Amino acid sequence: MDTRTVRRAPDSRAAGLSGVAAGAITLGTAELLAAAWSGPLASAGTPSPLLAVGAAFVDRTPAWLKDWAIATFGTADKLALGIGMALVLTAACAALGLLAARRKTLAQVLFVAVAALGMAAVLSRPDSGLLDAVPTVVGAAVGTWLLGRLSEKDQTVRHPLAAATPVAEPMPVGAPRREVFRAAGGLTALGLAGIAVGTGGSGVLRTAGPATPTVPLPRPSRSVSVPDAAVSNTPGHTAYLTPNDAFYRIDTALRVPRVNPERWTLRVTGLVERELEITYADLLAEEHVEALVTLTCVSNEVGGDLVGNARWQGWPVRELLARAGVAPEADMVLSRSVDGWTAGTPLEALTDDRDALLAVAMNGEPLPARHGYPVRLVVPGLYGYVSATKWVTELKVTRFDADEGYWTPRGWSALGPIKTASRIDVPRSGARVPVGEVVVAGVAWAQQRGVEQVEVQVDDGPWQAVELLAEPSVDAWRLWRWTWPDATPGRHRLRVRATDGTGEAQTDQVARPAPDGASGWHEVSVRVA
Repeated sequence: MDTRTVRRAPDSRAAGLSGVAAGAITLGTAELLAAAWSGPLASAGTPSPLLAVGAAFVDRTPAWLKDWAIATFGTADKLALGIGMALVLTAACAALGLLAARRKTLAQVLFVAVAALGMAAVLSRPDSGLLDAVPTVVGAAVGTWLLGRLSEKDQTVRHPLAAATPVAEPMPVGAPRREVFRAAGGLTALGLAGIAVGTGGSGVLRTAGPATPTVPLPRPSRSVSVPDAAVSNTPGHTAYLTPNDAFYRIDTALRVPRVNPERWTLRVTGLVERELEITYADLLAEEHVEALVTLTCVSNEVGGDLVGNARWQGWPVRELLARAGVAPEADMVLSRSVDGWTAGTPLEALTDDRDALLAVAMNGEPLPARHGYPVRLVVPGLYGYVSATKWVTELKVTRFDADEGYWTPRGWSALGPIKTASRIDVPRSGARVPVGEVVVAGVAWAQQRGVEQVEVQVDDGPWQAVELLAEPSVDAWRLWRWTWPDATPGRHRLRVRATDGTGEAQTDQVARPAPDGASGWHEVSVRVA
């Protein structure tokens, strides 16, 4: 008997798994190398192809799609994006594996083309250089070779034949492919492990220092407290202060930046008499104040939960800008995050007497990483997309006709003042409530103006003024409650509206979040039984 290498018909399952394995090894190799680029090689860019592609997608997301994603997934929007990317990449790699079973060279060319898109995304990120593309290039080279090798392994086999047997004799279509499946499955698992280690490791290596303050936070010269009269004991009613771990998070960072406070600096540039740079220690040495401020995401729907209230501590931004000396022609400050995100804030909002802060603490604790540690901006009265820059590293004094924040060229309003809003927390929509007295409770906010009145309407009846709890700050939300005295059996609709401190009532005109925030009256439907 003689042993010959013979061809056999391709198997679609083995071919698809081979493509997935090649893709997993490509990304695993690239992410492991990217972790090294983020640590010992100290890249300031985004060498991770996964993060770069995801960030590039977010950058190009139109306002309507962003609005839909946040409305659908809320604060899980990044998880949804990650799952979506994984499904798309898996399907694409499986398709390339199937193509390689018939046209190997073409499949490898397309595989390289997909990798080139990843490399282009890496090079498009802020502060990236040519060296940042090396992890993607190496990963693509390994994956392309592996795709061809697994394809050949699937279609050829060593088979005992008589010396006179033609070499071209085909193997049966159902011939065992255990070796191919084992190899592709093992390589897929290895690639996924590389992705997990690489994506996790780069965040740790990039820190290269302590993730918590090495010096204690200063005692603020002005502290604030929340009086008992502002807090509700009604079950299900919103807490006056939102716990740090429950505070909403909406931003474009696919991975929470881990910033070393010992290396952090904040630069003041642009239209100033003198450019400045301060360190974290410099900032902590200044005179800090505390302020109660409610932050609101512009993507918050009417009745939504993308709003939270906290006790913030920091140094007033106006003092830093006064030290730099702002030019008279300036009307905007472009703040920049460590990951390149920007917000254009009206200069007036950072230099008037409101509590616009370079915040270092939240509810008495150092800022959590997901909320901007070590330093973020907190600006009362403006939606977060034009003011609440996390992980802030630069304040560029400029003009609206010269610069734009991240979301403005994507169709969102340049100024972003927060609209008066109110919400019913109790009872929830769809709830069953008893006949007779029913407690209705919620919150209202009109930052910088305060809340003067809140009213509730049952069905199409008259508007009823509610009890307002105490208002420690016009920059924070105000809780309210009302007793519905005579709830009758059946389905009923409850509506709420607020009036701000200037006497202007909340509009009933329904508007979507884009381009400058949602509006309309919140309503819930309940069943009385």
